[in-house]
Amino acid sequence: MKSRDTLIRLRRFQVDEKRRRVAQIETMVAEFARMAGDLDREIAAEEQRSGISDLAHFAYPTYAKAARTRRDNLKRSADELTAQLSEAQAELGEAFEALKKVEILDTRERSAERAAEAARDQAAMDRIGLARAMRA
Repeated sequence: MKSRDTLIRLRRFQVDEKRRRVAQIETMVAEFARMAGDLDREIAAEEQRSGISDLAHFAYPTYAKAARTRRDNLKRSADELTAQLSEAQAELGEAFEALKKVEILDTRERSAERAAEAARDQAAMDRIGLARAMRA
């Protein structure tokens, strides 16, 4: 009983840990997307200020080039995190399944224990009833 409760607590902890990891990755992906959007707006504003939007132009703004590089790096990082997110979600699913298996087993064992206890109680009541019937 004690080890079963410990196992359930361990599985719940693992599920919570996987949920935190998934949430953290989702937050990072969203933050990278927001930052990339901000950089897109800055690039557009810089191109508009300079009047040059051709990357190959010799006078293309240096800040816009640097912002494009940073934006591209953020997008690549977000793509890598999205792959990690899929993996983390799969791990979360597996951890949740493991928890459910242990909880179902626990429920079954507790039901069996209650049934055995009820049978013992019924047998004791039957003995008492039989003893009274024999005295009468």
